[in-house]
Amino acid sequence: RSTVLADLDLTPDEYVLATVHRAANTDDHGRLRAIVEGLATAPLPVVLPAHPRTTAALEAADLADRAREVLTLTEPQGYLDFVRLLDGAATVATDSGGVQKEAFFCRTPCVTLRDETEWVETVAAGWNRLVGADAAAIRMALADASAPDDHPTPYGDGAAAARIREVLERAVG
Repeated sequence: RSTVLADLDLTPDEYVLATVHRAANTDDHGRLRAIVEGLATAPLPVVLPAHPRTTAALEAADLADRAREVLTLTEPQGYLDFVRLLDGAATVATDSGGVQKEAFFCRTPCVTLRDETEWVETVAAGWNRLVGADAAAIRMALADASAPDDHPTPYGDGAAAARIREVLERAVG
């Protein structure tokens, strides 16, 4: 069982989880600065498990002190602890394709720190908002983030195995 929420003294739905690791965001100091400033104005505390690429980029851009001042930086988390953080977050702000989709499965509203996404269906469903590396857009999206009333199942309903078993049983007799 994960103890990450207790370890970090977090209460479910009272923090924003953030991840930033893509080269487009970490290697461009202007984009990284805008993301840090956008996250700094979040309506809730922001927890950022810092990828080594991100930590190095914050240092190189002279943003490490500012990030430590306005964000809760942690070591990278293992999968179980990360999913617990994602599930417990009020919102996630990320540039990760995988985290966008996992946020959808966890029913955690997502703010994507990119200009495009592979998961356009999550945007269409209202669970994901593209904001790029614009501090004002990040601020607004985090302030407005909420779970839509509807949660469609574009990836299936989880009952495929049962339906396959029924078809095979009918076919075999």
